[in-house]
Amino acid sequence: MFIIGFVIFLFYVYFLIWNIFYSNKKQREENNYSNESSEIDSDGMGNFTRFPKK
Repeated sequence: MFIIGFVIFLFYVYFLIWNIFYSNKKQREENNYSNESSEIDSDGMGNFTRFPKK
């Protein structure tokens, strides 16, 4: 009984972690996330949330 429960728990944890990483990747693709700073302040928050230009 404990072995079956442990196997089910492992499947749950595996798919939970996979779902978190997959959703994060999809969200970055949809938002066109990049590490470069933009000259245009599109979010109205200023430049403090972005990485400085190199």
